[in-house]
Amino acid sequence: MPNSEHTSKQFDADLEDIRSRVLQMGGLVELQLTAAIEGLTTGSEEIIARVIETEHRVNDYEKEIDDACVHVVARRQPAASDLRMIMAVSKIVTDLERMGDEAEKIARMARSIYGRGALTIPRSIDVRQTGTKAALMLRRVLDALARLDTTEAEKVIAEGKLIDTEFRGIMRQLITFMMEDPRTITTALDIVWIAKSIERVGDHAENIAEQVIYIVDGIDIRHTGSPPVTPAGENI
Repeated sequence: MPNSEHTSKQFDADLEDIRSRVLQMGGLVELQLTAAIEGLTTGSEEIIARVIETEHRVNDYEKEIDDACVHVVARRQPAASDLRMIMAVSKIVTDLERMGDEAEKIARMARSIYGRGALTIPRSIDVRQTGTKAALMLRRVLDALARLDTTEAEKVIAEGKLIDTEFRGIMRQLITFMMEDPRTITTALDIVWIAKSIERVGDHAENIAEQVIYIVDGIDIRHTGSPPVTPAGENI
């Protein structure tokens, strides 16, 4: 019995260590994304370079956490609920790594824009505001993961739909702007790629929120956008 108890405590400690590292990775990606938006706003080469250099640390986290998950499964043979946590974590770190990739793209596009000495074009401020909202989504979904809060996770999913709407508005305005003044096409296209990266960050935050719901409730709501509702009476 003592050996069994020791094994159980060690397993719990392994799971907690994995979850702690996921949150550390998420915090690093949040800093990277926030800095990328600041680099876009200010044109600071120091900030832009820091965002790009951070990418390898995010990648290292992904590999370390994936390895830890594999080892836990191999050594501990976790029960259903714990296995669900490990499977979700594996997907979450992939989303976080891809968020880091998008932050790096934003930084590189900002460097390109300021390197050409391009003037700020209309709607670029909206891109920055949308980027700030996406960073806040990441912070909120990390909090939902830390507390296993499905209510907050559902709010993040709803917020993602707003990011999508704002992205479509930015795209329409940029297309109009390019048509009115072809000289701005190069810079406008850079802003398009930045806006697309921000939209993808929102998508990845939604994915993480879906995994929080999966961890807690065992319900896979991917491709549905919300937990299934039990039919009542004749409503099918």
